[in-house]
Amino acid sequence: MGTVKIEPAYCPQNHYCPVISVCPAGAIIQKSPFTAPEIDRVKCTNCGRCTRFCAFGAFQMS
Repeated sequence: MGTVKIEPAYCPQNHYCPVISVCPAGAIIQKSPFTAPEIDRVKCTNCGRCTRFCAFGAFQMS
């Protein structure tokens, strides 16, 4: 299993990220709708649910 990362180049950064609601650990945060979301490494379990949900491919396993 890898580590989840966010690729800002694939994130439109023009809305609140819908992926936030699918994270079972509450590890995805976004300061404003005009910034890319961030991952709280302490909370993230690297389950990969966000990578499967993001339609833009911004969430990736590395």
